[in-house]
Amino acid sequence: MNPSKTPAEILNIAGNEVRISSPDKVVFPDPGLTKLDLVRYYVAVAEGALRGAGGRPMVLKRFPKGIGAEPFFQKRVPENHPDFIDTTTLHYASGTSAEEAVIRDAAGLAWVVNLGCLDLNPHPVRAEDLEHPDELRVDLDPMPGVDYSQIVDVAYVAREVLEDVGLVGWPKTSGSRGLHILVRIAPQWSYRDVRLAAETLAREVENRAPGLATARWWKEERGESVFVDFNQNAKDRTVASAYSIRPLPDARVSTPLTWDEVTSTRPEQFTVPTVLGRFAAMGDPHAGIDDAVGTLDRLIALAAELGPAENPPRGGDGSGRRQSVMPLIEVARTKTKPEALAALDKWRTRHADLLPALHPADILVDGMRGSSSLWYRVRVNLQHIPENERPSQEELITDYDPWAGKVWPGRRGS
Repeated sequence: MNPSKTPAEILNIAGNEVRISSPDKVVFPDPGLTKLDLVRYYVAVAEGALRGAGGRPMVLKRFPKGIGAEPFFQKRVPENHPDFIDTTTLHYASGTSAEEAVIRDAAGLAWVVNLGCLDLNPHPVRAEDLEHPDELRVDLDPMPGVDYSQIVDVAYVAREVLEDVGLVGWPKTSGSRGLHILVRIAPQWSYRDVRLAAETLAREVENRAPGLATARWWKEERGESVFVDFNQNAKDRTVASAYSIRPLPDARVSTPLTWDEVTSTRPEQFTVPTVLGRFAAMGDPHAGIDDAVGTLDRLIALAAELGPAENPPRGGDGSGRRQSVMPLIEVARTKTKPEALAALDKWRTRHADLLPALHPADILVDGMRGSSSLWYRVRVNLQHIPENERPSQEELITDYDPWAGKVWPGRRGS
């Protein structure tokens, strides 16, 4: 055995033994939190964390190289999983399937942390009914340049819309810059219906708060607004659930709030140490969420009233590809976010004369989902640059191919 490696620690959690390898490994250097500290955190808040993630199939988002490196997404549960980890097989829209982990107790939480997971990423369905979500997820995603007070304003508009259609919203911090609002629904609707309901909610929020909120799918068209991300309700999507630790240097937590706290707190207040004390003192503000089950009937009726959402224009080359209405140029495609930001810095140096005219929301750095990890695309929206001064599309500063070497059954050349 490597003498520098800390021996594993065996924890007995409600009668289940969980092996924690490298328990003294420092995961968050700034607050000095070790792997064992994170396990103990999840055990302490297990009641709340399981209310969000328990009994649901889960994608394992693993950080084997720490928070400074890109994670990878593992859909398939490891073959050597312990008996206290349940599994269920999900069938995806792509035609693939995967046997995913289902955790039901504190031991399960400790087990996923030992694998290198920080945040919990469950699907919006229960393992017992994989085709009918019981949770509608409202993700308020701010564009660059948006102040937190604007996110709060949009959250209250979303709450008003939910109340008008007979639904109860339960707010939580995303653990990053935004807010999530969770809505329990009866498991009676398909994924398609739930996504339609979420899109209708987003459109109505935009109608009531024009300029503050947007339901526009294409990022370059949103401006400096809060995107009500309805696509988080698509079948293959997951979001970080309640009490998830996020991979930020301060060990920030996606924390359930009361509605009064939405206006009086900020996301950076909620970290592993502070949430431990908060949970011990007040319990889980979402304790009543499972008793507030609603119906989508009125949102589905509103969808019919609003009519179909506007579709973006398509290219005229016969490819059917979506054609942006904005003057976009692509700067780079990279494997990691630091590489993306470095490429953006090179472009800024090359075009320093354009920078004063660019707005924060004109810089688009997007994490794109690959087969098992994220890659990054950098674009610039030139809408605020006079047309005769706009640079043409140049060779990409970095041109990473996330699909190189990948083989899929039925793919041409495979």
